[in-house]
Amino acid sequence: MLPEPAVAPSPASARAVATSQPAPRPVARLAGVAVHLPERVRDVAAAERDLHRRNPGVVPRVPMVSRLTGVRTVHVAEDDQQASDLAVAAARRVLDQAGRGPADVDLLVFASATQDMIEPATSHIVAAKLGVRAPVMDVKNACNSVLNGIEVAEALIGTGRYRRVLVASGEMPTRGVRWDVPDRRTYAMSAPGYTMSDAGAAVLVEATRTADGFEDDLAAELAGLVDPGAAPSGILGSAFTAESRHWDVGMLPAGGTVNPRDPERSYFEIDGSRLREAFLAFGSGPVDEALGRAGVALEDVALVAVHQVAVGYLADVHEALGVPADRTIVTVADHGNVASATLPLQLVRAQEAGRLRRGDVVLLLGLAGGISMGAMVVRW
Repeated sequence: MLPEPAVAPSPASARAVATSQPAPRPVARLAGVAVHLPERVRDVAAAERDLHRRNPGVVPRVPMVSRLTGVRTVHVAEDDQQASDLAVAAARRVLDQAGRGPADVDLLVFASATQDMIEPATSHIVAAKLGVRAPVMDVKNACNSVLNGIEVAEALIGTGRYRRVLVASGEMPTRGVRWDVPDRRTYAMSAPGYTMSDAGAAVLVEATRTADGFEDDLAAELAGLVDPGAAPSGILGSAFTAESRHWDVGMLPAGGTVNPRDPERSYFEIDGSRLREAFLAFGSGPVDEALGRAGVALEDVALVAVHQVAVGYLADVHEALGVPADRTIVTVADHGNVASATLPLQLVRAQEAGRLRRGDVVLLLGLAGGISMGAMVVRW
């Protein structure tokens, strides 16, 4: 049984709740975001035709996955690259853009569905390659890993323990794709993997206040004098939820205690239909909750960055969550499903296109196997 859809408040009541609350003073902001996309690109339809020739009688002759999902190309890392390498490339870029260096990082969080190995935590490997000498940890929650990494960074900054946290991700799901398919059922469970793509991403999360608060308070006051409508940038509110009884709808089962050494379980096994139904059952509850905590209404949101697995599926997401389609950027068609690097990729593309400017309100919407959903409202 799937959970009953959440009963969302009407748009009018949601707006009333949002506008009745005072705007919160954020404790952390997104000081920078960067991505690294491997240069090697795979044409999905061509790969499907090769897959048919390799597995005749099992895989359809017509490239069904690319047609049904709308995904044309994906990125593939070089054979000698690891997840940590993609994370380091993106991390270097975000630090350079912010005018920072490895010594300025107080905490490094590796947030990714992919990892270099079971032990040690990949954050150690990223830190060593990057030259960061600070505490590290891994945060892993499938395609919500980066969003959860930002959540952890904000919480720790709020305690005063750290001032600057680097959240880095290296996603290499193409290593878990099956190319020898024994039967139709295996093909059906493997098909979603053919749209998966490799990418690195990094987000620099910083405290919004200095030790005594004076400089930030003064900056906010001066900004108000220049533009009375200006508001401080930062993370305004968030909401996270999970329906963990659906954990088996999307798996890469090998490498743990269940299947420590079974090579046949080292590929993705995904029930796309069940996954879609489980996600849609969440309804708009988390989005409404995040907006309410942020003190803003959906009409105030300039950009919605949402996890993307297929072009057609976005329409279902827009309808179920009440998210305007014209405020999203489609990245899955040309870049594939880059797992938890999806949201940073859309933020970067929005900046490049001039669709994300200082002061804009952004809704980050994550969907992940397990299954979980997260919504975060950020003023840029």
